[in-house]
Amino acid sequence: TLVQLLRRQQKITIKKKKGKYDSVDAIPAKQRKLDFGQPAAQSITQPQLHRLIARYVVEHMKPISTVESHAFRQLISHIPVRGRAGKAPSRKTFSSFLDQEYANMESELKNTLDMVEYISTTADIWTVHNKSFLGVTKAALACRRFMGRHTYDSIASELDNINSSHGLSFKITSTVTDNGSNFVKAFKVYQPPPESDDSESEEDEVTFVSIGNVLQNGAGDADDAISLSPHQRCASHTMNLISCTDVEKWLLSEAATKTIYRSATTKCAGLWNKASRSTVAAEIVDDIIAKKLLVPSTTRWNSFYYALGRISKIPVVELNTISSTLQLKCFNEREHQCIREYCAVMKPLTVALDILQGEDHCFYGTLLLTLESLMTKTLAIKNGLQILVGLPDTVVQVIKTRFAHVLGSEDALLAAVTLPKFKLRTSATNTTQHAGSSKEDEFFSFEENEDIYATAEGEVAEYLKSGATVLDSLNHFPMIKKLSLKLNAATPSSAPVERLFSLGNLILTPKRNKLSDHKFEKLLLLRYNRWFDGTRVE
Repeated sequence: TLVQLLRRQQKITIKKKKGKYDSVDAIPAKQRKLDFGQPAAQSITQPQLHRLIARYVVEHMKPISTVESHAFRQLISHIPVRGRAGKAPSRKTFSSFLDQEYANMESELKNTLDMVEYISTTADIWTVHNKSFLGVTKAALACRRFMGRHTYDSIASELDNINSSHGLSFKITSTVTDNGSNFVKAFKVYQPPPESDDSESEEDEVTFVSIGNVLQNGAGDADDAISLSPHQRCASHTMNLISCTDVEKWLLSEAATKTIYRSATTKCAGLWNKASRSTVAAEIVDDIIAKKLLVPSTTRWNSFYYALGRISKIPVVELNTISSTLQLKCFNEREHQCIREYCAVMKPLTVALDILQGEDHCFYGTLLLTLESLMTKTLAIKNGLQILVGLPDTVVQVIKTRFAHVLGSEDALLAAVTLPKFKLRTSATNTTQHAGSSKEDEFFSFEENEDIYATAEGEVAEYLKSGATVLDSLNHFPMIKKLSLKLNAATPSSAPVERLFSLGNLILTPKRNKLSDHKFEKLLLLRYNRWFDGTRVE
């Protein structure tokens, strides 16, 4: 009870008499002994140890020779393996283990793809250290050495081989690439012929073939067997073209903007060169604004926007203090305002690029709504401009031109509607009805299953009324789900294959120039597909 606890607390008045306590209750509890001995470690099997080593080497992109390092082998020896010390495999054994794991990954990937009805891929060619590789992703499917010139027919042949080896030739809804002329031509030339509806004429038509010609020329040209999936141009690459080519062209063609824009960007380039090449200049910048200047990269327009954005936020007084200290030309107020207005107009495009380059939750249906929002937000900035007044109209007009195939596409609209988070934004403004000829309907009168039509109409009505915005809500609408899976299999951009190449840069370093092409591909695909992430020690 509370009273007993209080009485007990009163007894614990620590008074030492001849080394003893007055009350038995006051004797403190025996202190625990500290055990500095090694705790019992959980032992694992040798195959589990191999997988742990493989995860470390592959995930951190270490050389295979790591397993021969004396320090690494000594570390592994302290891991208990079923009652004995762990032992790292030899380089040859470990390499064979990785080959077997790659084969297991390939087998599991093919089994997974066999169960998927609709698939979209991304493809591109990457050149590094005087070598070229063709990368293809859904998951990472391939990063094969590409020999010879990058001609459209060679690209088509290699893509067809990769698709066939994974059993995807007739499953791919589209392949997303950049706007390179070789890729565009490959998909244009090697598209399958359109299916003819005139089945009767096909049955009646007879074609005679000379056996002598067949025996002389062979069974047929290999090119005739190549058939590629529908092609989709990378939206991110197209937007980069808008910002780098179309916007730049307008800025330098207008007399009112040409001089001031060129003068402002030239002074910015001077700052970037000084700050990036001189440690003294970098220290001066850091002392004045307590930040570093961002230096743009030639391969990504976003970096140019962010570099200008950093300068636009620096007050003119501080900016000119930096310029004069570095013995560069100073900015005037109008040049600084030009930079601010450029950043304001191009900000929506930068946000759109970031959205479209997403991979996990960015589907083809995102593209149409992104373009419409981009045009709306860009035009909304027009009223606050003084120097670049015509730039928003130019950006919107270029978007309409370059993305005309998307803005007028029924598939793009359906892809957006079948994404739960976009359904209410698209259904109310874009729903159209197509009335057919009553005479034709009467002539081509077939038996209709009224239950199916009623179910379809009811499902659409319930779907549009539903307030759910998560993808899992499509499980309640099976017909809409199937349509959404087909139309949204593709991503708007080829960013996934670019990420594959970024990882490749970390593996195929100059110090690993003896790494074979096949071994490089295996290490890269094991890393990109995170094959060893599921490693568990039980």
